[in-house]
Amino acid sequence: MAMTPKGVLDLIKEKDIKMVDVRFTDMPGTWQHFSLPANVLSESDFTDGLGFDGSSIRGFQAINESDMLVFPDPDTAFVDPMLKIPTLAIYCDIRDPLTGEPYSRDPRNIARKAESYLSSTGIADTAFFGPEAEFFLFTDIRFDQNSYSGYYFIDSDEAIWNSGKDMNGQNKGYRPRHKEGYFPVPPLDSLQDVRSQIVLNMMEAGIDIEVHHHEVATAGQCEIDMRFKPLVQMADQVMLYKYIVKNTAQQLGYTATFMPKPLFGDNGSGMHTHQSLWKNGEPLFFDESKYALLSDMARYYIGGILKHAPTLLAFAAPTTNSYRRLVPGFEAPINLVYSQRNRSAAVRIPTYSSSPKARRIEFRAPDAMANPYLAFAAMLMAGLDGIINKIEPPPPLDVDIYELTAEEKAGVHGTPGSLAEALDALEEDNAFLLRGDVFTEDVVSTYLDYKRVEATQLALRPHPYEFFLYYDA
Repeated sequence: MAMTPKGVLDLIKEKDIKMVDVRFTDMPGTWQHFSLPANVLSESDFTDGLGFDGSSIRGFQAINESDMLVFPDPDTAFVDPMLKIPTLAIYCDIRDPLTGEPYSRDPRNIARKAESYLSSTGIADTAFFGPEAEFFLFTDIRFDQNSYSGYYFIDSDEAIWNSGKDMNGQNKGYRPRHKEGYFPVPPLDSLQDVRSQIVLNMMEAGIDIEVHHHEVATAGQCEIDMRFKPLVQMADQVMLYKYIVKNTAQQLGYTATFMPKPLFGDNGSGMHTHQSLWKNGEPLFFDESKYALLSDMARYYIGGILKHAPTLLAFAAPTTNSYRRLVPGFEAPINLVYSQRNRSAAVRIPTYSSSPKARRIEFRAPDAMANPYLAFAAMLMAGLDGIINKIEPPPPLDVDIYELTAEEKAGVHGTPGSLAEALDALEEDNAFLLRGDVFTEDVVSTYLDYKRVEATQLALRPHPYEFFLYYDA
């Protein structure tokens, strides 16, 4: 049952809430917030909005047009499990105070429009998303960059490099070796209770959790999987997921990062994103007579994803660090093909179940630095473009891609090699995003401008390894 503004006020009284925290997402994908005493919130705030300075938010307004309004969405209210003061948190949509229209650069608005566009096509009425957001838990992180030095130092009590460390006679030696962190029980997996506490906090906040486990890398790589949800609802949950991971980690003496590649020489973190379309409660991606039990619609959806993958990665792998993970020759999903089981393919078809309801596609190139509203919306628009235009993907490739001959590999295209390449792809190939006014030219140009500055800032700075390569030349 949908929550009403009055229902939110009743919940505040029932739970003896002291503060209300209103939250929205900026263009790069970081949660922003401000708080008000619970007794100040009124039903009119849900219809009239609450003001804030849009010029101070990344990717939003210029200083001469800074006034903006947030409108709390009563359906999203939850008691924040991470705060000591009883606080009700609530997601907000953003509107222009002069026109009253939804703000074109509000990522949540873009995701809502993607869902509306899906319904308008008649193809389906629901797009389900199920991301697997991986992350690292470290015990210490230090970094700096200035005109005369640049460095980072990472440490983790669990990391294999601490096997020889003098810990005042308390070094127990149980640590996963590089690339051997997947599934060993404690004490080798030292983070079982930490992940369990994160999961309990997520469940308290209303997230449906399916499983948690240690991931492949040493030094605390983890994964917690959420049950699939419709696009906007899942994007909301990704924001909450990251918030709870980081805050629980800090409370327990750790620091969490969703950077795709913080460690050299070990696995990076992705956000493999499962997707399926449904209509009238029925799955549309299943056909028992076809390859991998995929319907023609699902195959065309894959065709759209693979065709537009370079553009999608501008949103779904949106940092320079993303391309430290997406490197040829390793296990990274950089090959623009699809496969039932091949994990180096950009799109994989999970084979754990033959149930029609479990039939889905998994896009493996994204990472959790993505703004989920933009990334999921872009993926849906690419998939729909594939369906509308009946885009055939390359033939499925179930062999070990790295065992192919050079001639065989020549026909396999790859993902962009840098953020700059992905941004160029977005600039050149964005018409499919503009359908239904889901993305607008203003959003695309603003995003490109912001991200190109980011890429340039890294290009300006010497890298420590360049000194190793070139100092004595």
